[in-house]
Amino acid sequence: MINYQQAKNILKKAKIKIQDEEISIKNSLNRVIAKDIISPSNHPLGDNAAFDGFAINSMDTQNLNKKNSKQFRILGSIAAGNKPFNKKVKKFDTIEVMTGGIISKPFNTIIPIEKIDFYPNKQNPKFIIIDRKVSKNNHIRFKGSDYEKRQLIIKKGTIIKPNHILALKTLGVKKIKVKKKLNIVFFSTGNEISNSNNIPTWKVRNSNSHYIENLSENFLFNFKNGGILKDNHQNLFRSKINQILKSKTDIIITSGAVSAGKFDYIPNVVKKFKTTHYFKSVRMRPGKPILFAKIRQKVIFGLPGNPISSAACFRFFVYPYIENILNLSPEKPIKAILKNSFEKNKNLTRFIKSKINTTKNGKVVVELLSGQESFRIKSFVRSNMWAVLPYGQAKFKKGQIIDCFFSNLSNKILD
Repeated sequence: MINYQQAKNILKKAKIKIQDEEISIKNSLNRVIAKDIISPSNHPLGDNAAFDGFAINSMDTQNLNKKNSKQFRILGSIAAGNKPFNKKVKKFDTIEVMTGGIISKPFNTIIPIEKIDFYPNKQNPKFIIIDRKVSKNNHIRFKGSDYEKRQLIIKKGTIIKPNHILALKTLGVKKIKVKKKLNIVFFSTGNEISNSNNIPTWKVRNSNSHYIENLSENFLFNFKNGGILKDNHQNLFRSKINQILKSKTDIIITSGAVSAGKFDYIPNVVKKFKTTHYFKSVRMRPGKPILFAKIRQKVIFGLPGNPISSAACFRFFVYPYIENILNLSPEKPIKAILKNSFEKNKNLTRFIKSKINTTKNGKVVVELLSGQESFRIKSFVRSNMWAVLPYGQAKFKKGQIIDCFFSNLSNKILD
């Protein structure tokens, strides 16, 4: 049996190729960029006013002071969206500008409206009075000062978020190249699994498929529910795999029937195919019976049937695999101070349902919750993190810094 790190190394080597496609920006949310996005234009497009005020040529104020003031003639006004002022400008001329209004030569600085003295009066201004030297480039947003044309906007391997879409629309990007969405098919297994709400005591409601299906709502894949495989459906499952090998499905996920019981047929069926990068069972808890194999350009994950085991295996096996094949940067853990001591088997990696908080003095602390058995969902509801206690260490003391990962993947991809 391999440990968790060895399993992750196998996953890294078992990449399948995901094609690229070009899509419109309006359809790009939560898609993975396949090619660096370069700005097609400057931002701002031209020099413009950062404040409401009056634009002048700073050279006209070189010799001005309290004893030597000057009246600057008001030529008109420029609002955001107006064409640049192109009339002839003389010395000691000024123009009123609104925020966003284009600044054209010889004007090169702005005096905010709050600092303006008008002549003859504010109600009927003909001039403004300046009695000091004014430096150039005040309150101007310069062409290309945010993004220059052909500058990198977003690197490939980034998940598009609303802030990216705002930038791309501002810069005039219409289409981008992204990785195609993965296609995942999910099979629940077992005579005990039911899609009914009202069930007898010997049945189990089908929750694992709904958990993963709902992740697809704001995640990186298309989800197809393959249904429930009964305890005598070995041949049906084998037939399903043969069909999938000819389809556009990328990843097969099963839940249950991967342990060592009489009806745990998933490993035996998978072994009938020519597989590579195969492993079965990992020194970890929960989720020890997990299976993985690559079959041609498809992969299969056999997750345990217990809800928490299934959730943990998706989080720490399927998700990192998806990251890798979509060329995303590997996820970095959140470092947190352990609030309570914990002891485990040295030869297991433990994924612990946990709750992370910030103390009054700004420290990030994590509490390892009670109720860690894989059938217990109450602690999963209370949790907001998975704490990872690595293989090779048995005792973890209060105050120790450990690695944590969001339990809710939507939090992760919004990061």
